[in-house]
Amino acid sequence: MNTLPLPLDGITVVAVEQAVAAPFATRQLADLGARVIKVERPDGGDFARGYDTAARGLASHFVWCNRGKESLAVDLKDPRGLAVVRELVAGADVFVQNLAQGAAARLGLDAASLCAAHPRLVAVDISGYGAGGPYAHKRAYDMLVQCEAGLVSVTGTAEQPVKAGVPAADIAAAMYAFSGVLAALLRRAATGRGGPVEVSMLDALAEWMGHPLHQGMHGATPPPRTGLAHSVIAPYDAFATADGEQVLLSVQNDREWRRLAEQVLGRPELAEDPDFATNAARTANRERTDDAVGRALAGLTGEEALAGLEAAGIACARLNTVADVAAHPQLAARDRWREVGSPVGPLRALLPPITLPGGEDPRMGAVPALGEHTDALLRALGMTDEQTSVLRRDGVIAGPGPSRAVGRSGAGEP
Repeated sequence: MNTLPLPLDGITVVAVEQAVAAPFATRQLADLGARVIKVERPDGGDFARGYDTAARGLASHFVWCNRGKESLAVDLKDPRGLAVVRELVAGADVFVQNLAQGAAARLGLDAASLCAAHPRLVAVDISGYGAGGPYAHKRAYDMLVQCEAGLVSVTGTAEQPVKAGVPAADIAAAMYAFSGVLAALLRRAATGRGGPVEVSMLDALAEWMGHPLHQGMHGATPPPRTGLAHSVIAPYDAFATADGEQVLLSVQNDREWRRLAEQVLGRPELAEDPDFATNAARTANRERTDDAVGRALAGLTGEEALAGLEAAGIACARLNTVADVAAHPQLAARDRWREVGSPVGPLRALLPPITLPGGEDPRMGAVPALGEHTDALLRALGMTDEQTSVLRRDGVIAGPGPSRAVGRSGAGEP
């Protein structure tokens, strides 16, 4: 049987992007086969390149969000640099940008302008708060949007609100931009027209607020911050074991509580006790409920507690560290790890979560060096080495120069 091609094979994406939201969106497109040309500033590139040096000298955010792309380092403020990008966009299927509000429009690179000039183009504007309204020009870093969207109000302990440990607002916007591109490409296939796609970080994360938002809007009290616990289910929390591990468990109904009481706690009478027999009663008596569970698990090792909970059919998990996830037996058993190329050599990376059985493997290309593909891209547009040398001399472009090869291990060839 023939292997199906990657679904975005043949699609070209041009992205004027930085940080996380747009780069993470376009990385999904690259993994599914699209050719992604990443436009960066010549003087340092995407500022996420400088966040840290944790990935063997490279920035962890950049490695995560930018594999499989071609880097074009060009100054968009110079008319010659802007002309290069405009020519690339004219031949592209998708354009994505997440510049500061108003910057793309000043360059003529906003979705509305580009789609008017190129009817088949799908053009995506990613912003913090949207194009209109009183917040349109506010700075929109991830932590700020987490606060504005109310996520921080329901995350943390009763005493201390905390932001999510991953850039939730950026990721939410990225995934809606990704799915918006796919939807627009389907519409183009049916109508011949692409069109603008607009995504804001606030809109995306407000949608993710889900049940707390609907609770509050429709008259109920929004759920309080409860750490790892659940506002309306008990027991539902992490409990320490004899060897210092933290084991989480969740009892979803009274049948499960009976099994927990009988088979793990060794206290079958709690299944009939009116203070514990129903979830409403256990929630009202949360401290006593948690104390009963905590005492039982404190006498077991983590392995013993998990084995007992599994045998009783109780949902449970370890409270893993980042190192534990990197060594997770389920990820290893399902062969979810690969290596991708980079300027510092191979780096470990997870397969993308979308699995397409019967198709080609995801195209997990190399993480590009700044401007690595600049000269090859300009040659493909018809520029001579002499012309690119002038642009390099004038600071309009950056990159390794025409003598260096591009398309290292896994990188897409222009």
